[in-house]
Amino acid sequence: MHLIDMCAGVAAVRHARRSIVTAAIDQVRFLRPAKIGHLLVLKSSVNRVFRTSMEVGVKVWVENPNTGEVLHTSSAYLTFVAIDDSGKPVVVPPVIAESDEEQRRYREAGRRREARLNLQAATTSSIQLIS
Repeated sequence: MHLIDMCAGVAAVRHARRSIVTAAIDQVRFLRPAKIGHLLVLKSSVNRVFRTSMEVGVKVWVENPNTGEVLHTSSAYLTFVAIDDSGKPVVVPPVIAESDEEQRRYREAGRRREARLNLQAATTSSIQLIS
């Protein structure tokens, strides 16, 4: 998880060109184990920007150094917020989705954000009812 957060954070900082903070980690899927002695390969990309926040996707592969076999082991989506020197959120440049793959990730990021906001609203309503 730490490596996933670090890899995603690098993509977020490079896109925003400023400090960022991790706001959420969701949809982490572990498909297979990474054994001791195997190599991890991580790749991240900023899928979409939502004014001050951005979704970054991370895909992780495990490589067996003895055989060269490479397998997809996990994926995750993280949300980061860009901040100024006083810690206040700041606007991030938009993502320009050019390829078909980038456009797909852009659209899916919008759907995931909508689901996150709906869940957050439902959770907030439930908490208020309990209080």
